Amino acid sequence: MLAIDLSGRLALVTGASGQLGRVIARTLATAGADIAVHYLTNREQADTVCADIRSLGRRAAAVQADVGDQESVEAMQRTVAEQLGEPDIVVCNAVSQYRWTTVLEQEVADYESQFRSCVMQNVLMAKAFAPAMIARGWGRFVATSTECAMQNAPNQSAYVSGKRGMDGVLRVLAKELGPNGITVNQVAPGWTISERHRASGTERSESYERNVPLRRRGEDFDIANAVAFFASDLAGFITGVFLPVSGGTVMPAI
Repeated sequence: MLAIDLSGRLALVTGASGQLGRVIARTLATAGADIAVHYLTNREQADTVCADIRSLGRRAAAVQADVGDQESVEAMQRTVAEQLGEPDIVVCNAVSQYRWTTVLEQEVADYESQFRSCVMQNVLMAKAFAPAMIARGWGRFVATSTECAMQNAPNQSAYVSGKRGMDGVLRVLAKELGPNGITVNQVAPGWTISERHRASGTERSESYERNVPLRRRGEDFDIANAVAFFASDLAGFITGVFLPVSGGTVMPAI
């Protein structure tokens, strides 16, 4: 039986104090990886995630950074190296929040914020962490995208612009890092059920589900499992992929 085994690997997950990020971090730890738990402001939640990971017998450390700021990311790289070592796996999952509205009403600052959190996060994380992967001849970059990048629905312009810009950067990065044994892939969730939905009893949405071929919303662990696959040796010959994990709501075509 095939199994995802990340034993001996170190993963850095950005936004790991958030709803999806902490499930990704725990899933990678369950597969055997040690985890650098990134957070921006919520140190308490990051420490809780670290405690969960250590209870699985893995190493963990909480690391703070603004992933859209070069000096901050470089400082985080030094901290991770000192506390845990150089990551084999980088998961770019951090997001920035804003009010969704029409192009004509959207604040310019919202586009700039999405550019930093989507495009620049991946650029800066690659600059900080790819050199050590190149030296080892092995590495994994996995980024969280969204089905919205294909849907282009009203009120999504700031988010879509950031994610589509991220897509271009990561496809180029996949070609540039491929000769060094490093893969670069994207996981694109649909509207995903997380802890807050379970706590509030809002898991179901018939209006959304009727447009999903599998007739349900995805779960956070569905996304985390796809990330774990991309991080593993099972995906060693897969790179440059945009993988919807959305129950078929969006389907890239050839």
